[in-house]
Amino acid sequence: MKYAPIALAALAVLATPVHAAPLMSAEWTAQACDAWNKDALLAGGLADKWIKNDKGRGYKIIHLYRTDCGEATQTEMKIAAKDGKAMCVYGGAVQNASMDYSADYTMHATTERWNEMGAGEYGPMKAMMFGRLKFTGPKMEAMSVMGPFEAFLRLPGKIAGDQDCPAK
Repeated sequence: MKYAPIALAALAVLATPVHAAPLMSAEWTAQACDAWNKDALLAGGLADKWIKNDKGRGYKIIHLYRTDCGEATQTEMKIAAKDGKAMCVYGGAVQNASMDYSADYTMHATTERWNEMGAGEYGPMKAMMFGRLKFTGPKMEAMSVMGPFEAFLRLPGKIAGDQDCPAK
């Protein structure tokens, strides 16, 4: 009986929930990369014309961040053609600071808006039309792949993310 309090304390520590990485942090973006590859609409739906607009580099870059956390908290997803699909080959801290906006994208929105899009409250058309999603990149290309674009905007609702701002 004298070890019961110690055992209870140990159980309490083990039962403490693990906190998710901050939404749009490097760790969260690595999880988003894995989720991209498991989503048939993203991997398959972007495998045709979208992924081929890579300016001969063999990849496209997407930078994302939460506006209220600041541009310095950007993370990166690198998407490449692989086995007939558009696969995320890297997710994490920015590695490609130089962007070619005829092929690459930077997207940012407030934490509240990312959460709304992640919950499916609205899709990319409404997000862009009402300025809820700030977007730099080939807009006509994005508009031609609205289904996959919507699947991308749903990632914040599929991957748990702490609401604290990521470390800069």
